[in-house]
Amino acid sequence: MTLDSLFKPETVAIIGASNTEGKIGHAIMKNIISSGYRGELYPVNPGSSEILGYKSYGAVKEIGNVVDMAVIAVPAERVLTVAQDCGEAGVRYLVVVTAGFKEIGEKGMKREKDLLSVCQKYNMRLVGPNVVGVMDTHTPLNASFANGFPLEGEIAFISQSGAMLLAILDWSRSVGLGFSRFISMGNKADLNEVDFIWAAAEDVNTKVILCYIEDVADGQRFLRVVREASKRKPVIILKSGTSSAGARAASSHTGALAGSEVAYETAFLQSGVIRAKNMSDLFDLAVAFVNQPIPAGKRVAIVTNSGGPGIIATDSVEEYGMQMARFSKETIERMRKVLPAEANLYNPVDVLGDARTGRYRDSLEAVLEDENTDCVLVLLSPAAVTEPVETSNAMVELQQKYKNKPIFAAYMGGEGLAEGCRILTSSGLPCFTFPETAVKAFSGMVKYSSLHKKLTRDQSPPKFENLDSRSVKATFYDVLRDRRVVLLGFEATQVAEAYGIPVAPVYLAKSAEEAVEIAESLGFPSVLKVASPKIMHKSDVGGVKVGLHDSRQVTEAFHAIMESVTRLMPGTPIYGIEVQKMMPPGNELIIGMVRDVQFGPLLAFGLGGIYVNLLKDASFRLAQGLTKTQIEEMIAETKAYTLIRGYRGSQPSDIGTIIDTIARVGRLALDFPEITEIDLNPIIAYPEGAVVLDVKITVSYGDDL
Repeated sequence: MTLDSLFKPETVAIIGASNTEGKIGHAIMKNIISSGYRGELYPVNPGSSEILGYKSYGAVKEIGNVVDMAVIAVPAERVLTVAQDCGEAGVRYLVVVTAGFKEIGEKGMKREKDLLSVCQKYNMRLVGPNVVGVMDTHTPLNASFANGFPLEGEIAFISQSGAMLLAILDWSRSVGLGFSRFISMGNKADLNEVDFIWAAAEDVNTKVILCYIEDVADGQRFLRVVREASKRKPVIILKSGTSSAGARAASSHTGALAGSEVAYETAFLQSGVIRAKNMSDLFDLAVAFVNQPIPAGKRVAIVTNSGGPGIIATDSVEEYGMQMARFSKETIERMRKVLPAEANLYNPVDVLGDARTGRYRDSLEAVLEDENTDCVLVLLSPAAVTEPVETSNAMVELQQKYKNKPIFAAYMGGEGLAEGCRILTSSGLPCFTFPETAVKAFSGMVKYSSLHKKLTRDQSPPKFENLDSRSVKATFYDVLRDRRVVLLGFEATQVAEAYGIPVAPVYLAKSAEEAVEIAESLGFPSVLKVASPKIMHKSDVGGVKVGLHDSRQVTEAFHAIMESVTRLMPGTPIYGIEVQKMMPPGNELIIGMVRDVQFGPLLAFGLGGIYVNLLKDASFRLAQGLTKTQIEEMIAETKAYTLIRGYRGSQPSDIGTIIDTIARVGRLALDFPEITEIDLNPIIAYPEGAVVLDVKITVSYGDDL
């Protein structure tokens, strides 16, 4: 969906425009005029015939021309009537600056729903309500009540917080940072971050997309659209509200490990989003991306006139997952000829404290020309002979010669280095105060490069044949009819089998005699487990018996389980005892799913059995769009991977089967949205194949139960 008529409107109406200074309608009108907007501008205010030199209209209908955008700045109780008038007049976009909607409570929530209904009735798209406005420096258009207009540039900034947007606007002008667009989302009743990110991805004047968000309105759409946007240009998001307090309570192991923050982190990873941890990171990365080429790799060369900062930078390279470049012999010999004998020729290159511009230029050009260098960080500390202006000019010249390798600087000083830093920034070379920040920005660029390559691979999610969805539906119908949300073990096993998940068969016995009959048919040794939807952790109440080698032991175990559970949990419904063949030992793993409220099925993989809660070794991916490569990466992120690939001479496990099982769990969760949680724990992985010993599935039918 294009939003061209919103950012490049030919006609704009300001409803609530005013001649009175201090009123929002006056500020918006004045801002549009002063921004240099070249389209038709229509103030709407029945109490005025002229506003700021423009003819004023009593209502939108009186304008007599199609209005692309109407900015509404009237009291909240009048907004619905005005929106209705706009719809009847054929307005395409509403920007509702007015507050007093869902942010004030139940009354405001109803008002916002009614506003959205009006917009949907007339096919109008809505920005807000409760927004600062929208700006496009290339149109130019400042349809906001902000104090000032951003400098023209190539960064789009999308903010859920109006106050944050205003603060960044004021700050950006003081540091000379330019923007293509400023977008205030407010309550996001209609248009949200996904719409604006895609619009910025399509905008030829935008090179980098920045977002400040507090939540995602439509997680499933976010994954689809932002993944495509990230293929076109960097999307950098600062997501607030990252505390663990937001994690949802869950009954399964997977649910306990996963929380809302894990889901967001995973969604950003799979969408190619670079996540900023704070505001400084957000704009450091923006400056880097908008001005510098993306490095081909993560090998950093450091040139410094001081050993201490060089060591700090080297430590940061390791901390942020980068690598120190290893120079060729030719590069080292080249620097040996031009640098003093006391200088360090290896990375970091120390040109010494008395270095003037010549040493910097010679060493910088040598490392830039080295094929082992992907990016360069220049550190400069003030000394009596330091030449910050001349050195900066030399760096700018070399950047023009080596356009494919980014150059960052850290000028560690104050007023004496200010002019040199200004020369760099005005020429597009990021200049930081400290080396750690520069290395962190390099790391963000490298991460984007890696994510971009993964996104652009031509790979589709795995496809499966012979999935028995009818059998799953039948099982869920039985559970619904029984008014349960937890499947019994044998039911969960049937569901898993229907989707080709390798499980050890489980059968339900209502008597000791029946348990013996099942055990003999499966073969010994056997495992017995209590079947009750109210008991999630069976071992805690004596509900599990393992290593049963004959019929007598099975009989005794059956009665022991029934006695223990009845004594410890009187009144708990018991459907019977589940009988399963005991499988040989192997590597114990867990595969799970918990349904995230924003992004849908969130899959987990890690060490299983008793290690789940002890080590909390788990990695996560969202099921939507999940590819085989992403599953492989998911597995490789865990400690479990060390075991299953063969540890200290042990045979490697069948990773292919594990990959297939994760994919099938994801497919099951996508096909049946009523499933809220799945736990396959433990999964026993062997050199050939794998088998699930315990399956837990929880469902939700909303108001049906």
